[in-house]
Amino acid sequence: MKDLTLGKIRAYWLGSVVCFGGFLFGYDSGIVGGVLTLASFQADYRYGGGSGTRTNSLSVGLQQLGAFVACFLAWPLTDKLGRKKALMLSASVFTIGAIIQTVNTHSLTAFYIARVIAGLGLGAATVVVPMFNSEMMPKELRGQVGSFFQWFYTFGIFVSYFVDYGVARGISTHRSAQWQIPVGLQIVPAAFLGFGMLTLPESTRWLTKKGRHDEAWESLRWIRADSSQATIEEMEEIRLGVEMEAIATEGFQFKELLQGENFKRVLAAFAVFTAQQATGATAFAYFGPQYFKLIVGSGDRSLLVTAIFGAVKVVACGIFVLGFSERLSRRQVLIGGALFMSACQITTAAVVKSFPAPAEQQATVSPPAIATIALIYLFVVAYNFSWGPMPWPYVSEIFPARIREPGVAIGVASQWLWNFVFSLTTPYMIASLGWGTFLVWGIFDLVIAFFTFFLLKETRGLSLEHIAKSRFRAHSSSDDSVK
Repeated sequence: MKDLTLGKIRAYWLGSVVCFGGFLFGYDSGIVGGVLTLASFQADYRYGGGSGTRTNSLSVGLQQLGAFVACFLAWPLTDKLGRKKALMLSASVFTIGAIIQTVNTHSLTAFYIARVIAGLGLGAATVVVPMFNSEMMPKELRGQVGSFFQWFYTFGIFVSYFVDYGVARGISTHRSAQWQIPVGLQIVPAAFLGFGMLTLPESTRWLTKKGRHDEAWESLRWIRADSSQATIEEMEEIRLGVEMEAIATEGFQFKELLQGENFKRVLAAFAVFTAQQATGATAFAYFGPQYFKLIVGSGDRSLLVTAIFGAVKVVACGIFVLGFSERLSRRQVLIGGALFMSACQITTAAVVKSFPAPAEQQATVSPPAIATIALIYLFVVAYNFSWGPMPWPYVSEIFPARIREPGVAIGVASQWLWNFVFSLTTPYMIASLGWGTFLVWGIFDLVIAFFTFFLLKETRGLSLEHIAKSRFRAHSSSDDSVK
């Protein structure tokens, strides 16, 4: 007997629990930029003035470096332990890093080491989450629930911005609690992710790959809330797909990733996450207050504008995930989003160049500043309708089971690699280029639109097994299978 309602509830619950990794990613991304501007943090860690830009870069960049390394550790880890245990371990490692960050060591070196440790946990989670999601979702929900990662990411950023604004306004700059509270709250989503795994079954496809067929059937039956013939046939399709790929290429070797169709998919995964970072949106997430100082000047108004920016992200991504994620093709969403973002960023550059922000915060915000803020908000709406949520389900669904783990790991590693590069360089770009920073992102977005049109394949509404069998090219037909 098929219970569609219960099956959907379980699918949404699984997606929500595992995508708390996205909330963790977003909260950490948003919190650090605001904390680094707090006078209490600067006093406790004894830096300021000329060393501020360097501290900003290292505090963010070193965590990205840890996450990048973790992507390659996560692949053999999740292959051996499974998706559930890998996520529990990732959450535990992140928690250790968060605890060290919260302790007032008065040592930037200790803070940097803690950021690397937290990055290891966070990076591993970002590899396993999209993999777990794609392997458990019915094809009708895969794009929507896969996009939960970005939606939860925006929730995390939203909460972090208001926490930063709240402690900046409500707690004295002479108290360490001003920065310890926002940093320590990272432990809450990490704990939810780790303990939430206890409520979920292991991945059906991972269990099948390991030959644990009875457990695989129980896992699929639970997530579908169904044991009818349709689910039995789905189980057989999964088993056949895994067995065929295991037989065809027994004894995996890294060189397989460089061969034929596999290489096209690996290259696409690397390029998609590179493009996601090159839109400029992640740089806004980390350094929102610093960006908005270019527009509204110094003072806590930049934190408030950043907090509203976070709210816009949540609403925009929520509308996309709940209303449009499975109604529009992947390619249409990514191409249209990139073109719209390019227009917003290039226009923003022109306005900021023509009407520079005052050195100090004014009593009112000027009309050009309001127009610029509106353009940035439109930019983030477009991002959260396209390149924010879509890369996560897209990359997780383009690989055959044989190379899904290393393929997703390489794709997510590119996300962290470029995250690292842009987090290190953005403070210097803002300091040296000013309005030109917006122009750089606008040009990147234009290039991304052309890349998507010519290189990416449509995957909406297709089963993972069908995608694996068909050739990977932008304009392939539904029956264009790999021979």
